[in-house]
Amino acid sequence: MFYTIDILGTIAFAISGVLVAINKKMDLFGILIIAFVTAVGGGTLRDILIGETPVAWMKDITFTYVIIASAIFAIVSRKKINYLRTSLFLFDTIGIGLYTVIGIDKGINANLHPIICIALGTITASFGGVIRDILCNEIPVVFRKEIYATACIFGGIIYFILQELPIDSNAVFIIAGLIVIIIRLLAVKFKIALPTIYKD
Repeated sequence: MFYTIDILGTIAFAISGVLVAINKKMDLFGILIIAFVTAVGGGTLRDILIGETPVAWMKDITFTYVIIASAIFAIVSRKKINYLRTSLFLFDTIGIGLYTVIGIDKGINANLHPIICIALGTITASFGGVIRDILCNEIPVVFRKEIYATACIFGGIIYFILQELPIDSNAVFIIAGLIVIIIRLLAVKFKIALPTIYKD
């Protein structure tokens, strides 16, 4: 179950990266690089922080194949995706939901405090997008007023609450990931945002 979620998150974020790169009119190499860093950037930082090296995607070539295949699919299907902005948002949202629970599980396996586990989940979900946006000369979404990392944190809290209940671990994964996705979708739909601080 964990491995399946990891692969699905990789696909979602790789496609998200491709769509951004296409919008920025990058060449094929640029598109592939952006897809790659979006898909594995957060996980790479997470693994380095907990001292798990070589990092996950280096130990399993499947992730590289999945990223390349996802990038090719997104490029070939780009004309069939009528609303790139909507597609990017959906794939990005699915990605953060899946990667949040993956990061939390990694923290638990490393015997870390729940707060640190939630932080790892947020890093896993958010920092691939941060690297993507920086390379594409954009202010990362996580640093703007949109509900993004906050959704990951809420999902992480729900994850640990559910763990205390007699619920199957696979169901905990799915529910917590869905919570992140739903919070993000609702926040955008109803324009719910964190307050911003302006200079007087």
